[in-house]
Amino acid sequence: MQPTFEEFVTARGGSLLRFALMLTGDRHQAEDLVQSVLAKAYVRWARVAAMGQPEAYLKRVLVNENLRWWRRRSSRETPVAEPGDGPSGVDGAGAYAAREAAWALLGRLPRRQRAVLVLRYYEDLADAQIAEILGCTPGTVRSQAARALATLRAVVPTMDREALP
Repeated sequence: MQPTFEEFVTARGGSLLRFALMLTGDRHQAEDLVQSVLAKAYVRWARVAAMGQPEAYLKRVLVNENLRWWRRRSSRETPVAEPGDGPSGVDGAGAYAAREAAWALLGRLPRRQRAVLVLRYYEDLADAQIAEILGCTPGTVRSQAARALATLRAVVPTMDREALP
């Protein structure tokens, strides 16, 4: 039996939000992204649920929608070095510094390379699965991952060591 939309969102909504956060690097943008994708999925929920793997489908839609948003971003939007809102809840200083350093590194990558790393290391997907989600070949996934990791390796030695844990 297929889950209802409400049951699915209750069970897997947090996972989708964490995935979107890894893609966007911004909690508010991740929330907007998930809300937008779920609104589209709600209208077609019978077809989405009938696919058998609605979460995999929605993650693909999240990746594609994130890339689309980035391409259409208004020229009036200006990225800032630090978000205006502080972290909510209790967070250790070391964990916060490590997370900020990771976001700074990921923020230097192009969107597709970031998506490849998130899908590979956060979602633990194989190259073939990533290729299917991104609509490219496994070779392209491997080359994008290699370029992303080379960029990160080149940047780490030049960063201020106090920013890293």
